[in-house]
Amino acid sequence: MGLLFIRTTIVFIALLVLMRLMGKRQIGEMQPYELVVTLIIAELACIPMADPSIPLSYGLITILTVFLLHQIVCLIDLNFAKLKAVVAGVPSVVINKNGIDDTQLKKNNLDVSDLIESLRIEGYFALDAVDYALYEAEGTFSALPKKNYQALQTSLPLLLIDEGKFDEKNIALTKKTKGYYLDILKKRNCKDIKRVLAMTVDGNGKVYLQKKGVKYEVFDLGWEKTLW
Repeated sequence: MGLLFIRTTIVFIALLVLMRLMGKRQIGEMQPYELVVTLIIAELACIPMADPSIPLSYGLITILTVFLLHQIVCLIDLNFAKLKAVVAGVPSVVINKNGIDDTQLKKNNLDVSDLIESLRIEGYFALDAVDYALYEAEGTFSALPKKNYQALQTSLPLLLIDEGKFDEKNIALTKKTKGYYLDILKKRNCKDIKRVLAMTVDGNGKVYLQKKGVKYEVFDLGWEKTLW
C-alpha cells in the first residue's frame, strides 16, 4: 500500500511539472494535437500507478517521450505556417456577407441547427443579426454582429427548413401548414424544397431564406399580429 502511495505521488508530481511546462494554453483552450497529448499522458500515467509490477521508470520515460513530441509539434506550430495549418487546423468562416457557408459547415461535421445553437449561446438569435461567424481551430465560436443587430431579433426565429427538410415540430408552432410555406417559396422562385439551405420565421413574420449557392434574403410575411 505504501509503495503504491509513493509511486502515485511521484507520477502526480511528474505530471504537474510537465503540464506547467506545456504552457497556459494547455490548461485552457487546446488545439487538437494538445488534446491528443493530454489524453495519451493521462492513459500512460494510470499504468505505473495501478500495476506495481511495471517499473516506474517505464511510465515516466513514456510520458517524457510524449512531452518531447509535444514540444516538437509546438515548434512547428510557432515557426512553420503551412505545417501549422495541417497540425492545428485553421478557422472556418461559416457565416459571411452572403449568409451561411454550408461547405465550411460540412468540413466541420456541422449542420444549420448546430450553427443556430452556437449563435444563441453567444446571444444572437437571428441569422441575419451577424455579418460574420466562425469556428476557431480549437472549436470555439465567435461572431461579428451587425450594428443594429438587437433590432433584428425582436422575436424568436424558428427553423422551418434545415437543408431541404421541413421541421415538423416548428411548423406546428407557427400554426401554419407546410402548404402555406411551400406557396411562399414558389413566390420566391423556389419550387424545390431541396434547394433551400435554411428558412426561419420569427413571431412577427420576418423570414430568413437562403437557397443553396445563393445569397440569403430577408422579407416580411405581413402578419397582422405577433404569433408568439
